[in-house]
Amino acid sequence: MILGISYDLVRWEEKNLIHEGQRLGHKVIPLFSKDFYLLFSEAYTIPNMDVVLQRNVAHSRAFATSLILENANYKIINDSYTLLRCENKLVTTSLLSKHGIPVPKTGIAFSKENAFSLASKLGYPTVIKPIEGSWGRMVAKADNEDSLRSFLEYQDYSMLQYKNIYYIQEFVKKPDRDIRIFVVGDETPVGIYRINSNNWRTNTALGAIAKPLKIDDELSELAIKVKEVIGGFFLGIDIFEDKERGYLVDEVNGVPEYKNTVRVNNFNLSEFLIKKIEEWIRK
Repeated sequence: MILGISYDLVRWEEKNLIHEGQRLGHKVIPLFSKDFYLLFSEAYTIPNMDVVLQRNVAHSRAFATSLILENANYKIINDSYTLLRCENKLVTTSLLSKHGIPVPKTGIAFSKENAFSLASKLGYPTVIKPIEGSWGRMVAKADNEDSLRSFLEYQDYSMLQYKNIYYIQEFVKKPDRDIRIFVVGDETPVGIYRINSNNWRTNTALGAIAKPLKIDDELSELAIKVKEVIGGFFLGIDIFEDKERGYLVDEVNGVPEYKNTVRVNNFNLSEFLIKKIEEWIRK
């Protein structure tokens, strides 16, 4: 198999994918997106590859390079359609809610007045998130209307693409942790708890501690249902545990990081992913 890896930053995951791909006997072609350009009036000059793994950190570059590769008739994981559904929280939440997937109570407002009304209905504290973004950046917890007003004004003066759309979500009363579970093809091989250290946000990029997760049947079935709604081949799904409502799906990542998952579980996720891709290509 000739495996392409589209990337804009070399992280542990990209290095490990290259290493495992070569160890398993495949030819691996790194595609650095910042060195790539396209003239639509000319023939594509992209190397021959059986499949391409999308690993661009920047959401815009990931979406654009997946779209270009699809138009050149390459198989890509994940495709642009999946990335659009993952990386835009409004799209993600709308689709999951429509298909009966349990999610935190969430509202969308297009004015500050309505944002305050939503927050009152949800009850304080409430959470405001950018429509697009990762690693918990610009996600804020507002304890009252005054603090919410400050966060909304900050968003207004940011460079966010959707800065005038206010995504307001309940503050879920969960344990001091959340769940990251991975879907690869039609399986849920591994996951972690992300436990708060000194921050209410449970992103490992912000200091949360990763611990091994034993995946039960209910959690696995929920993750597969999310994959059926969102699409894609390789997803990282973030899930909350609510004492009364059970599992709530918070977000879906189409280019997931997994270094800490591999470390605490001693599970070779790169190898597992590449072998599942082999099966997919054979079919």
